[in-house]
Amino acid sequence: MTLGVIVLAAFLGAFASRKSLEHSFVLSASEPSQPKRQFSLDFLLSLTVGLAVMIFNMAVFKFPVSSGLKVVLGCSVAGFFLSLDTSLARERAVIQKVLATDMVLPPPTRLYPMTRKFSLVAFTAILFVSAIIGLVISGDVAWLAKIGQSSMSVTQAQQAVTFEVFFVMAVLLVWVVNLIISYSRNLKLLFENETSVLERVSQGDLTRLVPVANNDEFGVIAGHTNTMIEGLRHRIELITALKLAEEVQQNLLPQKPPSLPGLDIAGTSIYCDETGGDYYDYFELSNGRLGVVVADVSGHGVGAALLMTTARALLRQRAAMTGDLAHIVSDVNQELFRDVQESGRFMTMFLLEIHPTAKTLGWVRGGHDPAILYDAAEDTFSELAGEGMALGVNKNFQFQEFTREGWTPGSVIIVGTDGIRETHNEENEMFGLDRLREVIRKHAAEPAEEIQEEVIDALRTFQGDAPQEDDITLVVVKLL
Repeated sequence: MTLGVIVLAAFLGAFASRKSLEHSFVLSASEPSQPKRQFSLDFLLSLTVGLAVMIFNMAVFKFPVSSGLKVVLGCSVAGFFLSLDTSLARERAVIQKVLATDMVLPPPTRLYPMTRKFSLVAFTAILFVSAIIGLVISGDVAWLAKIGQSSMSVTQAQQAVTFEVFFVMAVLLVWVVNLIISYSRNLKLLFENETSVLERVSQGDLTRLVPVANNDEFGVIAGHTNTMIEGLRHRIELITALKLAEEVQQNLLPQKPPSLPGLDIAGTSIYCDETGGDYYDYFELSNGRLGVVVADVSGHGVGAALLMTTARALLRQRAAMTGDLAHIVSDVNQELFRDVQESGRFMTMFLLEIHPTAKTLGWVRGGHDPAILYDAAEDTFSELAGEGMALGVNKNFQFQEFTREGWTPGSVIIVGTDGIRETHNEENEMFGLDRLREVIRKHAAEPAEEIQEEVIDALRTFQGDAPQEDDITLVVVKLL
């Protein structure tokens, strides 16, 4: 009884100092480290209690060292299981705190595998249990040797040994079951949180992250899951930005063709990415003339789209001033060169001027594919050709304007980018100019918009399941 009171008093004293030690040693650490520190603190307190009781009994009651070591072993075993339980409770508190506050912790820098934890706990538990059972049996054997070998004494010894062993095993079993229940509660929290976040992700909800509350495999999985969610968030932000850029670029293209007597016009741009470097535009010139431009910036994507926007602004600004087509393109080239000289980018352009009243055509080729003129009455094709360099290559290049007088009513002009003729099918064949001319010949009697749609349909049919590798821009002008 006296020993029990002494042990109880020692544990109460340790418990009184536990709170301040817990605040300075456990709660001051990072959340994933707190369970480990909680175990260390409580186990050291239990071991300290055992040592203090041993020293006190040896000093006051002249306990032998062997008896004192038994007390230390008993306190260590009790402290081991109690410390595991408080450590799991601390881990559970950390998980609940992280869940309640949506706290996002960084992934563990050092992994403590669950197999290592289980192996260490199992080995230590077996060691302690073996030591306790060994002490019980050895004590009973010594007691049996003292009381003699009568049948009654042997029976009493068997009953005593059986009771002590079952009692020790029952206590240990209760501790083990308690640890299993406590650990299961933690696993349930981790599983439910991980699966709930992943279910949200599968439904498109990326607002939640998985709390990283420990430094085992669950912490690593949570860290990688959070990295995946952050990557998805970034990707969605990029897609949203690209969609906005696509919308802006589409709004820069003509919303409807100009309505001029003697002309029927249709145009379209189809990008292989969300944004592209192709564009077309119409602008009115003096004396009832109409300007039509088709341009193709090198490359694809956002960079090409930004340069296209710059070129569009430069051309519109310059076209509003006086000057012929050659001067307009030369001035735009000089301004564009300043923006692209360090990037290596360039832009091809075909600028067409149509005078419906005088029935004259004028054009400038800036390294672009020649426009195609189809005379339906004669069933002949000709090109609006001429020399010219791509814009942004040579600042001082002087462009030349080419002209043509007269046309047969019903003639069709096709101005497009190289994405039309270079469209590939699954056999890696190119669409080419011959197929384009055949579509124009077949549908030349139809309105410009229908001719445009027939060309695009022919491209899609030819392309099949092959990917679109380049931007496609097409302007159809029917001369009435």
